[in-house]
Amino acid sequence: MMPDSKRFLHPDAIKRISRLDVRARQIVEGFLAGMHRSPYFGQSVEFLQHREYAAGDDPRYVDWKVWAKQDRLYVKQFEEDTNLRCTMLVDVSASMRYGTGPLSKFEYGATLAASLAYLILRQQDAVGCVAFDDRARSVVPQRTRRNHLDSILRSLDVSAPKGKTDVYPILHKVAETYPARGMMVLVSDLLVPREPLFRGLQLLRNRGHDIMIFHVMDDDELDFPFEGVTRFEGLEGDGELSCNPRALRRGYLAALGEYLEEVRRGCVRLGTDYALLRTSRPLDAALAAYLSNRLGMHHRN
Repeated sequence: MMPDSKRFLHPDAIKRISRLDVRARQIVEGFLAGMHRSPYFGQSVEFLQHREYAAGDDPRYVDWKVWAKQDRLYVKQFEEDTNLRCTMLVDVSASMRYGTGPLSKFEYGATLAASLAYLILRQQDAVGCVAFDDRARSVVPQRTRRNHLDSILRSLDVSAPKGKTDVYPILHKVAETYPARGMMVLVSDLLVPREPLFRGLQLLRNRGHDIMIFHVMDDDELDFPFEGVTRFEGLEGDGELSCNPRALRRGYLAALGEYLEEVRRGCVRLGTDYALLRTSRPLDAALAAYLSNRLGMHHRN
């Protein structure tokens, strides 16, 4: 990754760009500028355009230029055959308002979703978006048009975090709405009961969807750095607690570790890709994870 592109990805730089569309374009273009220096990116572009010849394929679609260079038969893939169909599932519940760094969890998650949507459309794939808390706050259907990004950005802009999270009904509805195999990208702090979460993810897997989870958390939630008497307020109506956090730190971090391990184990069991993202960290890891998953889908196909 080049230093200049890395700078665009850092939350401090992202915060200075107020418009979500400009954020997304700068992040993705900066990231891809760095990736173009890597042979890994070149391989991903080539693979997205071709697949190996199989018995019964129409020889008219063989790419003879590739055969001349590599002595291997590849078939040209057309957009209607190869397009990924992806839906961004973005948590806009009240707990996503929390943030101590340049970006709140919601701002970080919305920027990530917008960047991925821009990247997907740039690859001529189809993308839609569902912003949710205890219900769907906005639903944008899957489209491939480049100007479709505006519809997704509007859905995220109007979805100010509020309400509690109730993830199972959302995942159930999405599974019913999108029966055709595709990719589901869940962006959330996952402050939900795990059993309904895993049941919902299982429904999507039963439909054949590939799933990526970007688990967005603030440094405070992961490190519990509080000192002195502190008042903790539940953002989703869970009351308040004033206490000395030093007495809670060890127990909190132990419980957090168990929770994160439970989430990871559940994702592994379901064959779901999972990435824990700190809101203080650059977004390059999330974009790289998406591209890696994208390649994996084509290999499985």
